[in-house]
Amino acid sequence: MSLLLKPISRVFLFQSNFQNPRAIPNFSSVSASCSSSYEAQKMVRQFDPKIPIEQAITPPSSWYADPSFYAFELDRVFYRGWQAVGHTQQIKEPNDFFSGRLGNVEFLVCRDDDGKIAAFHNVCRHHASLLVSGSGKKSCFTCPYHGWTYGLNGALRKATRISGIQDFIANEFGLIPIKVAIWGPFVLLNMDKEILPEDNIDTDQIASEWLGSCSEILRLNGVDSPLTYVCRREYIIECNWKVFCDNYLDGGYHVPYAHKGLASGLTLDSYTTSIFEKVSIQSVEGGSKETQDDRLGSKALYAFIYPNFMINRYGPWMDTNLLIPLGPRKCLVVFDYFLEASLKFTPLSRILTVAAM
Repeated sequence: MSLLLKPISRVFLFQSNFQNPRAIPNFSSVSASCSSSYEAQKMVRQFDPKIPIEQAITPPSSWYADPSFYAFELDRVFYRGWQAVGHTQQIKEPNDFFSGRLGNVEFLVCRDDDGKIAAFHNVCRHHASLLVSGSGKKSCFTCPYHGWTYGLNGALRKATRISGIQDFIANEFGLIPIKVAIWGPFVLLNMDKEILPEDNIDTDQIASEWLGSCSEILRLNGVDSPLTYVCRREYIIECNWKVFCDNYLDGGYHVPYAHKGLASGLTLDSYTTSIFEKVSIQSVEGGSKETQDDRLGSKALYAFIYPNFMINRYGPWMDTNLLIPLGPRKCLVVFDYFLEASLKFTPLSRILTVAAM
């Protein structure tokens, strides 16, 4: 047997003892991690959420800038519950896939030849190389490092140069699956859900878990209606991800000053905010027929879905803001634009001009 391959048995032994790649510890940093978690929990305990709103203050700056708090919220916020990661147009046809990252978790989502959607940790089971990047079409996933190949169902199809390796069972080294679901046009992942057979996925249950009691409100306002996907824009912002969320959630406060063009087409006295279990919905009526613009129509609805997904629905348009934390003081915001099918031939420049108001 080649000396080059001898260490592989130790890698197999190590990886087979862990079902979730992000759970594999870096043993040299366990003590530091425990200390950071303790400090973060202490920060949380010092904040009293029961103070009446009239007496309340904003969360302390440590929640936005402290690295230990960032690590803590990745585990307690982003690795638990359903998270929006993309839209169904990205996996519209068989063999379509897209990849992404949430905190320290690299993932991929794909649709196989039979139309089944699946999601996996985007990590080769051999030496943990990333399998794919970006999006596109593939009939299989081949590791660029050592050529291990996986089917779109996650099964290991080929492991190169393993002849002579004892006790190697190929079907134990498929990609690690992630729970995936669809609601309306959105693709959702859940890092802490047990993987169940596809026929156990209940759309109503997913809606309840992700949206709470307001899923029907979003449906009635056309959030899950068939729309044509138009384009995507991405921006890296030098701020903590919660700063962006704070800005979004005070829309009725800053719009008259920061977005005068948009404000001129709204009846700002009609601005309302409704708070649900996991969703905040801001809504506002359009202005008079003389001041209405073709972006807003007669009403605008802005839905913030905990913790980092925003849906803006107005007239024939919808756009979404997906906020991806990149560190304590950096985040990526992904804008996806959708349009009613009857207007799908509207020039892109016009779409972006109107959407940016």
